[in-house]
Amino acid sequence: MKKKMTFALCFGNRGFMPGELILGAREDMVKAVTDAGYDYIMMEESASRYGAVETRDEGRQYAAWLKQHEGQYDGVIFCMPIFVDENGAIAALQDAGVPILMQAYPDEIGKLDFAHRRDAYCGKFSVTDVFSQYKVPFTVLKPHVVHPLTPAFQQNLRDFAAICRVVNGMKRFNLGCIGARTTAFKTVRFDEIAMQKHGINVESLDLSELIWKVEHMADDEARVAEKLAHLRAYTDFSHVPEKNSVTLAKIGCVLDEYIEDYHLDALALRCWNELETYLRVCPCVLLSDLNDRGIVASCEIDMCSAITMRAMSLASEEPTTVLDWNNNYGDDENKVILFHCGPVAQSLMAAKGTVTEHKMFAKNDPGSGWGCNEGRIAAFPMTFSNCKTEDGKITVYVSEGRFTDDVIEDGYFGCGGVAEIPDLQNKLIRLARGGFKHHTSVGKGHMKAILEEAFTTYLGYDVIQID
Repeated sequence: MKKKMTFALCFGNRGFMPGELILGAREDMVKAVTDAGYDYIMMEESASRYGAVETRDEGRQYAAWLKQHEGQYDGVIFCMPIFVDENGAIAALQDAGVPILMQAYPDEIGKLDFAHRRDAYCGKFSVTDVFSQYKVPFTVLKPHVVHPLTPAFQQNLRDFAAICRVVNGMKRFNLGCIGARTTAFKTVRFDEIAMQKHGINVESLDLSELIWKVEHMADDEARVAEKLAHLRAYTDFSHVPEKNSVTLAKIGCVLDEYIEDYHLDALALRCWNELETYLRVCPCVLLSDLNDRGIVASCEIDMCSAITMRAMSLASEEPTTVLDWNNNYGDDENKVILFHCGPVAQSLMAAKGTVTEHKMFAKNDPGSGWGCNEGRIAAFPMTFSNCKTEDGKITVYVSEGRFTDDVIEDGYFGCGGVAEIPDLQNKLIRLARGGFKHHTSVGKGHMKAILEEAFTTYLGYDVIQID
């Protein structure tokens, strides 16, 4: 899932400032970016005075250079070694089309004479003001001024890379809707036009076609055998009857077909109850596997959860999952058991899962629910988020907590984990009042600030605060 990021480097200049400081900044920034494990492209030093932009003409020259390298960079770092000219800056980056990180150099005590004083602390506001006037989005991070060769800027780079992944991965992607909304779940309604307005293309596929494809697929087909071998290596299939195992492999093959044919980046599947009734399986483990393969997969046709799952997957470069707000954990008001039947990515679990029969389906129709990947969610810091689509808008919440290693008794079926979330009870009230669903999507690591920056600054989502 991990992708090496490339940043386009841009440097500002202003005639009466000590422009020779730009040469050191070029060296510093290249070292900072490469030390962090990223690639860069940079206009030649000879292209303008110190290879920087000051005048509108130099800005246009940089913009043309950037256009020549379109598709080769994920974001732009605009470096201000001194108080730079905002006219050249906006001309250079007005049409960059990717996130822009504003970086300004700090001054040093003892080097405040005219030959060394940078004044970038002040100049940064000059640039951000003009970018705001032009409605060109940009990112500013703490601290206000930071030297490229510091741990603080290394963290800025990591955060900015995550923002770029989210923005570039979310502004246009394909989301598969496989099956109609389950009749009993109005909670997972979604507005397809609102999604399209935000660059999310929905491809709707009929579940009956999937069932037909599975029923007409030969048992001995090589790709079915390959898929079955993959699933058996992925988790513990030892309890699953052979016929049900083969059916799960066939469904997996059909899902792979849809992903390839429709170029799906994410999907949501109608997971009950036709697959159980007609094919005698529950597809949880297939969704688990897809998420571990980097293809976001949500259950119960929860298209909104698929959106936030994809965003968190891009930010963290880790699998995500969708879970129910399911059970209190004793009397601890800041703990909750988050659960789903078995679609949690194996890599988010404390140990290898076991594929079982879904106990809810087995209660009334024994033998119909093979496919839950049961286990326990590992302990890790986590971010949780979800959205709703109404009136042409995508409205999102994002907050943070942690999964603990608190024990959930053996008799608890499915895959669950105990989450500790500060001020949980007030957050639950805000979710209920806000009209959010009984699901939340979960990702590994704390990334609230990254997601909110991507959602609000670049993607045009409405973010509500529940913290």
